[in-house]
Amino acid sequence: MVDWRNRIRGVIGFPATSMKPDLSLDLAAVEKNVAWMAGYPFCAMCPTAGLGEIYSLTVEEAVEVVRATVRAVDGRMPVIAGIGYSAPLAIAMARGMEQAGADALLVLPPYYPNAPESGVAAYLELIAAHTALPLSFYSRDWANFNPAQVARFCERVPSLLMWKDGQGDLRRYQRMMTILGDRLIWLGGIGDDCAPGYFAIGCAAITSSISCFAPAVSIALGEAGMRGDHDRLDYLVRRYVHPLWALRDRSRGYEVSLMKAAMEIAGLPAGPVRPPLPTPSEQDLADLRKVVELYLAFAS
Repeated sequence: MVDWRNRIRGVIGFPATSMKPDLSLDLAAVEKNVAWMAGYPFCAMCPTAGLGEIYSLTVEEAVEVVRATVRAVDGRMPVIAGIGYSAPLAIAMARGMEQAGADALLVLPPYYPNAPESGVAAYLELIAAHTALPLSFYSRDWANFNPAQVARFCERVPSLLMWKDGQGDLRRYQRMMTILGDRLIWLGGIGDDCAPGYFAIGCAAITSSISCFAPAVSIALGEAGMRGDHDRLDYLVRRYVHPLWALRDRSRGYEVSLMKAAMEIAGLPAGPVRPPLPTPSEQDLADLRKVVELYLAFAS
């Protein structure tokens, strides 16, 4: 049984889903990469989320990625598996991932982008009714709720344990944290570049996409944030995160495809992305190599 409130402190690792050149899964590479990442002190590992290309995977593929992740982690940290799409598909993922050994589920917003509060609550209730695993909701894109709405979600779904912010509105998020208190474990999830703000308002942990190719930098961000070392945190963000995010901003989809390209540059088997995510241009890859060199120098 995971002691979640004491366990989720610092940084959650986000592995990418490795693909072969024909765009089929490369589960051996997934397992190899996650085993390497799990050698660093992440507080949890989260496969099959946005960086894990959840929306390009079938239910069966997503479950197999989680199974490979659980094998690779080998009990060193809990595995929080991402699920989404429609309620039936999310339920099928939840059941399969629970059997595969996941410890919790990260629920991405449902497929319908205009769902009312009641519809999202019903979506969460249906998932919770079909798994014993605790849930974390990922508030991203259109799924933006106020504190009163989140409080009602908590009332209707007792197994809702964590809330991952993907909005970046720190004023609103801090208000939500103040009103709901320790009912939820609060995660910062819009990007490594927002780590200073998330830690400043008291988030328990951040999720880190750079963890897939530069875990040492991710852990350094978390350690500085948890001890309130703002100078160190500011330096790390300016030196490492901002240059990478400037490249990611060049195209939609680069938050995934550019990270997998960074893995390849760092010698980690990532492979291509599935459409509609874009393949980085040659110029962007050349610029990325220069940035990745900074990260590799940090790791050494």
